[in-house]
Amino acid sequence: MIRELLRMGDPRLLRIARPVEAFDTPELRELLADMRDTMAAANGVGLAAPQIGADLRVVIFGTGEVNDRYPDQAVVPRTVLINPVITFLTDETEEGWEGCLSVPGMRGVVPRRTRLRYTGFDELGRPIDRIAEGFHARVVQHECDHLDGVLYPMRITDFTRFGFADVLFPGVLQADD
Repeated sequence: MIRELLRMGDPRLLRIARPVEAFDTPELRELLADMRDTMAAANGVGLAAPQIGADLRVVIFGTGEVNDRYPDQAVVPRTVLINPVITFLTDETEEGWEGCLSVPGMRGVVPRRTRLRYTGFDELGRPIDRIAEGFHARVVQHECDHLDGVLYPMRITDFTRFGFADVLFPGVLQADD
């Protein structure tokens, strides 16, 4: 089922999400199905449970093999990540444009770490342990920020590079992340 996406300004987006305590439950399966449907309907690259009002440490992300929205970026594996922990493997940062389904129609340049390790669990409770770089690392950081009540505009350091996507990139087909 496609759920309503909460938008910036909704106080529920600012909460710190609770850890998932039980895996492979009917409730978790339903949440993940709704998240997949909602992300697909919005043509997103990632979605965090708090964005649809579920106060749990659950994110999904991935671009699949074909990524029309980010053709110059490496494929990000489709992933369900529950109770994630991020460990940065470098202090190096890179600036990049980001958007968000909860901040529709806008884009901003956000500095993110370029290399990290993320651990957590899949929907069945099996451990996940991956190294991510570049765009993959950016997507993971963006989605996991939602679990701590952080939206990407809170990370912008130069507000001259933040605005409406159709004004910043006229003539470019727009979709939110």
